[in-house]
Amino acid sequence: MTIAATSPAGSLKATPNPALSLTPVARWLLLCAAMVFIMAVIGAMTRLTESGLSIVRWNPIGGALPPLSEADWQVLFDQYRQTPQYLAVNSGMSLSDFKGIFWWEWVHRQWGRLIGLVFFLPFLWFAVTRRVQGRLLLKLLGLFMLGGLQGAVGWYMVASGLIDVPAVSHYRLALHLSLATLLMALLIYVGLGVADTRHQLRAPPGIRLHAKLGFIMVFVTLIWGAFVAGLDAGLIYNEFPNMGPGLFPEEGLKLSPVWKNFVENHAAVQFAHRWLALATGVVVLLLGFEAWRSPNTSTRARKLGLALMAMVCVQIALGIATLRTHVDLHVAVTHQAGALTLIALLTALNYELAGRQA
Repeated sequence: MTIAATSPAGSLKATPNPALSLTPVARWLLLCAAMVFIMAVIGAMTRLTESGLSIVRWNPIGGALPPLSEADWQVLFDQYRQTPQYLAVNSGMSLSDFKGIFWWEWVHRQWGRLIGLVFFLPFLWFAVTRRVQGRLLLKLLGLFMLGGLQGAVGWYMVASGLIDVPAVSHYRLALHLSLATLLMALLIYVGLGVADTRHQLRAPPGIRLHAKLGFIMVFVTLIWGAFVAGLDAGLIYNEFPNMGPGLFPEEGLKLSPVWKNFVENHAAVQFAHRWLALATGVVVLLLGFEAWRSPNTSTRARKLGLALMAMVCVQIALGIATLRTHVDLHVAVTHQAGALTLIALLTALNYELAGRQA
């Protein structure tokens, strides 16, 4: 491929990138990223159906098998009936109703196990056949350990709802979702690195900084979204843009010190998520426009810019719809999927803009 003349900053003027060359290693890593995406969506379903506390033991090996008899079901149900959630929220639940919440959590856990296998077995093969080595091998080992940590944090989150209160800690929920999001982003970034030979020269510093800021702001907004979900803060103030008589809720500063309101006060947490989302939307819209219109970005970057502009508008609309529908299950799950889609697009754009040195 012929590379066009560059500006003094070393940026590409107008030459498009070649198509990505998806090697087996790249396909494998991007498949794992897609599986983590699906895992987070299943997690959202589990959370919104209040199914996450239905399995009260963490059994990484034996827990892979579902109940095979009515006696097995009864044992699990008896364990659940000792939990705060059953005693305070679901007292009198039938075994049939218990099965309804059990299956979501069981599928969530099995999908996590499947991701581990889909990552680990090919990793062993690629390492033995020396298709991955050196720095890439170390990166993949780090990703595997991050995946293991994510599983442990999942149980750490569930355990917080099995002792005194009938709900998981919203801090632990946010940590669990954050690690899953980070794992997905890293799998995409490393996968693109394996797939591409980086013909694209590095974009100017301004747009690269803008892309990093966009990623950070979406990530932080996602964390506050997890706080909203963990506190059930989306079930109050379902109008928009006001929260009661004004933009700021009347009880928004009832906790002391003041900062504590924005992580523990239901109304203030929702307020923070709303306005973080809108500020983030503006930043990402401008980023998408800049990537699309700049003469110093590649064809792939321009396409990603268009996708970002469209997706951020959809995501804001989904957030408002989630409020207006009083957290309708399907709308809320789609909203979380939208946040992960934005993270994926921003990861790809950051990779594309990083390019290679002139």
